[in-house]
Amino acid sequence: MAQKTLPFTLEQIEKITQEHPTPFHIYDEKGIRENARRLRSAFAWNPGFKEYFAVKACPNPYLMKLLMHEGFGMDCSSLPELLLAERVGATGENIMFTSNDTPADEYVTAKKLGAVINLDDISHIPFLESCAGLPEMICLRYNPGPLKGGNAIIGHPEQAKYGFTRDQLFEGYRQLKDKGIRRFGLHTMVASNELNPQYFIDTAEILFGLAAEIAQKVGISFEFINMGGGIGIPYRPEQEPVDLAAVSNGVRSAYEQRLLGKGHPGLKIYLECGRMVTGPYGYLVSRVRHIKKTYKNYVGLDSCMANLMRPALYGAYHHISVPAKVDQPCASVYDVTGSLCENNDKFAIDRSLPEMAPGDLVVIHDAGAHGHAMGFQYNGKLRSAELLLREDGSVVQIRRGETPEDYFATLDFGALAAFKA
Repeated sequence: MAQKTLPFTLEQIEKITQEHPTPFHIYDEKGIRENARRLRSAFAWNPGFKEYFAVKACPNPYLMKLLMHEGFGMDCSSLPELLLAERVGATGENIMFTSNDTPADEYVTAKKLGAVINLDDISHIPFLESCAGLPEMICLRYNPGPLKGGNAIIGHPEQAKYGFTRDQLFEGYRQLKDKGIRRFGLHTMVASNELNPQYFIDTAEILFGLAAEIAQKVGISFEFINMGGGIGIPYRPEQEPVDLAAVSNGVRSAYEQRLLGKGHPGLKIYLECGRMVTGPYGYLVSRVRHIKKTYKNYVGLDSCMANLMRPALYGAYHHISVPAKVDQPCASVYDVTGSLCENNDKFAIDRSLPEMAPGDLVVIHDAGAHGHAMGFQYNGKLRSAELLLREDGSVVQIRRGETPEDYFATLDFGALAAFKA
């Protein structure tokens, strides 16, 4: 069984907590950079390969800038994400805009920035044309329906709200061609946190074959194919990471046989991974507040599902380490909880841990994606700080923790005195 390791020692993290009170998220720069380079290296056979980091996974400008330095683009799905990408220096086609149920102002901003616009529905062609004008390149998102299996996070494709049907794709590209568009992309994204490498190879086979058929029947050629993201991470110690080399080899074979072999010219391959890029290299650091013993034993932390909601939302497993007790047997069973007034505010249920005590430092693994990003303020909970562990061992605060003043900032207390209840 693989071991879940930490990028810092007990002494290091205790020292960090002296300056930065728990809870906080901390990200490992060295791990993120090395992982980014592994991904780029795996697909180096494709001259135009590009990974567009899914900003929604971890929308922090410091991490985004770090990944841009490693050659990544930014995949955005909202106006604030577009503006965040602009703030960190992403320009033009280094931004992919993939959204759904999209308002006009977001299309206007995406076009102004020169982003690659990825349409989610055939009705968005005239909508985009009317509100922003059609850009010189457009991508369409494919929903393969029952042709492709989904998973628990996104659901079965035929029940998902995303994308064009097969017939709509052919019609959509015909409309775009008739409107003078000459640069085209094709995209799909039908699963999330998938660990089976064959899944991505199968997806590539579908996309390359479909692109070749559309090109032949509609009379266009594709500049890129965006295979989406969805590459999972091994949240559990017994799981193995996705074999990127195996995925790359399978994608290359499909590219040569189903695309080039059908007469389509070479094109760029894009990915839009988020979770697998930063997920394993982020940690939620918390302290035990209380030990409660009733019908079960509970470890109450100073963090809650507002800091990491995946366990409550999906029943997801996140490994928990107790740095000061790594040599002690995990002989006690606890539910690990937060202080939110919701019974599902639990990081773990019936988890075997060392005997716990108030003040113990706890590290929750694999919180580098869809962790801080999914935070919320129910119960008036304040979102915690984010820190970056630099390659030289120093620590930088890259987002401060919220204060009650932040929570109240959007309330108009000035008019309260005149309000008649």
